[in-house]
Amino acid sequence: MATLTPNRTGQQVEPESRPLKSVVNDAIKSALLSVQDNSVLAWKSIVDVFSPPFYFRDLLDQMDVIGVGSLPIIVLTGFFIGAILVLQTAAQFARFGTTALTGDAVSLALIKELGPTITALLVAGRSASGIASELGSMVVTEQVDAMRAMGTDPGRKLVTPRMVATVLVLPLLVGVADFVGLIGAYFVAHMTLGLSGPEFWNHAINAPGTNDLIQGLSKPLVFGFIIATVGCFKGLKVRGGTQGVGRATTSAVVIASVSILVTGFFLDKLLLWFVP
Repeated sequence: MATLTPNRTGQQVEPESRPLKSVVNDAIKSALLSVQDNSVLAWKSIVDVFSPPFYFRDLLDQMDVIGVGSLPIIVLTGFFIGAILVLQTAAQFARFGTTALTGDAVSLALIKELGPTITALLVAGRSASGIASELGSMVVTEQVDAMRAMGTDPGRKLVTPRMVATVLVLPLLVGVADFVGLIGAYFVAHMTLGLSGPEFWNHAINAPGTNDLIQGLSKPLVFGFIIATVGCFKGLKVRGGTQGVGRATTSAVVIASVSILVTGFFLDKLLLWFVP
């Protein structure tokens, strides 16, 4: 509801509404400014990796929080992703008499696309929100200002360890998700298609080539960088007290998840060109 303002005669009148073009221009400028600030923060986090001081203790703590903390949900989700893949495709493989290729199809799907993407989305939902809420709470309680007053660079202390930790642990989590997904796929394939262990695992292990492994393990590096930098950016830009922390947390998860899906498409095109 618009606030009434007095005119020259003292009567209360509604203020003139802003033109749509002005609103759209302001929204575009705000979005471009956010992209610029996020890019500067991300670039500075990379530069800080190669110059002292180094915060190894913070790095190990973040690897524990992000990596070990995400392990249970990654294991559970990976198992059922592999099981669902076989469950949905078992009828088609049996229809065409190609049940022996079940291991090939599931292995390639997990390693090249589903494993990296699903794992990154899960880590984004868990860690990007956690990073944004943690840093946002520090901003609201003026802990970040206190760091600056004591001569500590908040970007080097808070952003860089989280970025490096996420980039390092996400490929490991993807490897765990792929392996557990194959175990889930084997159980369902054995029960529904009657595949023996050697028959399934020989195809599953031999199907992916070196190029497939490169594609599957290079994308998590980029996804981890996106998750950490988006979470840190939204956390450090919190305004408006505790309500701002909640908005930043939600925004971090949404932006990180959409960025992962969009970036995954372009990475696939790029990797298929470089590593056919």
